[in-house]
Amino acid sequence: MKTQLNRRDWFKSTLALTAGIALTSSLTKELMAAPLSEAERSFFGLKTSDAQKVRLNSNENPYGPSEKAKKAVMESLSRGNRYAFNELEELKKIIATKEGVDASYILLGAGSGELLVQTGIAYGLEGGRVLSAYPTFPLLMNYAQQMKAAWDKVDLNEKLEHNYEALASAIKSDTRLVFSCNPNNPTGTVVSDSIVRGFCEEASKKTLVYADEAYLEFLDPSQQKSMVSLVQNNPNVVVSKTFSKIYGLAGLRIGYLVGQPDTLKKIAQYGDTISPSQTALAAAKASLGDEDFMKLTREKNSIARKVLTDYLDQKKIFYGKSLTNVVLFPAPKDGKKILSQLDEKGFLIRIWDYQGKEWCRVSIGTQDEMKNFVRAFDEVVA
Repeated sequence: MKTQLNRRDWFKSTLALTAGIALTSSLTKELMAAPLSEAERSFFGLKTSDAQKVRLNSNENPYGPSEKAKKAVMESLSRGNRYAFNELEELKKIIATKEGVDASYILLGAGSGELLVQTGIAYGLEGGRVLSAYPTFPLLMNYAQQMKAAWDKVDLNEKLEHNYEALASAIKSDTRLVFSCNPNNPTGTVVSDSIVRGFCEEASKKTLVYADEAYLEFLDPSQQKSMVSLVQNNPNVVVSKTFSKIYGLAGLRIGYLVGQPDTLKKIAQYGDTISPSQTALAAAKASLGDEDFMKLTREKNSIARKVLTDYLDQKKIFYGKSLTNVVLFPAPKDGKKILSQLDEKGFLIRIWDYQGKEWCRVSIGTQDEMKNFVRAFDEVVA
């Protein structure tokens, strides 16, 4: 049964979707994947005493924003008294050219998170089911559940990669949406574009496919095979990208969704029309042309990630073969204790529950941060 809710009713009855997405306490618990340490609670509560801790819990870029983005932000401040109507349309055109689509195929948001929320609401209101691999980034599915849709989960394969064959088999007659995250968060693992493309083509004959490509730019440029090319002739495929990761603009909040205009209209009705700020739009515009910064980030991230994976290899700890800025591996002892003891040593990470076990999700910081982290982690699990 579909739930009837118009845009005005929605804004009367729920939390604002802009300026950072406020979550209900029950939803927060789902998103954070218990157990939570006091360090994590205080971080998400913006407790100032955690400001000096090494944040390996949010998949941020420790090297950004780029100098070009910083300069653009400073220059944009003089326009801070004006709504960014023109700047928003200008950035849409630039992104559309980059992606090879018309500007009407671009929806901007305050990070891809806002767009995930809007999509979860739009399709969750239809009832039925949403489908994804698990573990993956849960924001869309959690909001769909809040709208009373069911969430069907398909375990990753033994390499901690999406099992697209199993996902295809799990689509039901009332599946409203399938979520694909490649590269995946929290594992950083990547499935070949030919497999993902084949899945999107077949699954979209039955339902909407949402392809989250937040981490695609961490791959070598020759490996960055986006699903955007499917959108032009397929209203049942949408692709989201963000400036929060390799571009280093997580705190400025800007991302975009590529889809056919009618599909985007359905999603956009549950968000603001101009949520990205002047500063975010300016930073994003400057970042898009900064290939040198992205190349530098990829190289530094790869070196720093190797510090962690070399340690895990040495200790014979299994992990997903990440190509991005996050690594997932089984917790060698009680996860709550690991979080608490790492907190005392000044490090924040995440713990995920999966298949009855606890897993450590570690974001990649600088090379020095990762060297210090593995020393602290080794002491904690000894």
